[in-house]
Amino acid sequence: LAVQIATILRGKNRHEYTPHVDTGDYVIVVNCEKVRFTGTKLETKKYTWYTRYPGGQKHATAKDLMQTHPDRILREAVRRMVPRTPLGRQQMTKLKIFAGPAHNHQAQQPQEFKPVP
Repeated sequence: LAVQIATILRGKNRHEYTPHVDTGDYVIVVNCEKVRFTGTKLETKKYTWYTRYPGGQKHATAKDLMQTHPDRILREAVRRMVPRTPLGRQQMTKLKIFAGPAHNHQAQQPQEFKPVP
């Protein structure tokens, strides 16, 4: 899922793709709390972040994040697939993730994307 989202955000699915230009589309993801991990990744995969305070390095397992902030897991997976430049940060602003089935972007008339199996 994260690979397909990153491809659309970067615009690689379009014929006018240019690496240094933002040609991607907006992506709205709903029901991200239904994301599943294979194997024992739910218990063993760790996420680490730093709060910018002394001694502020925090750790959480995927299971803990799924209970509190399920959108952060998918957002982090996609963020690691886009360029680590100002262009990549701009492309990440076009990603909208919602834990439930409801979202507030109906006015933009989003189209459902059928993923390739």
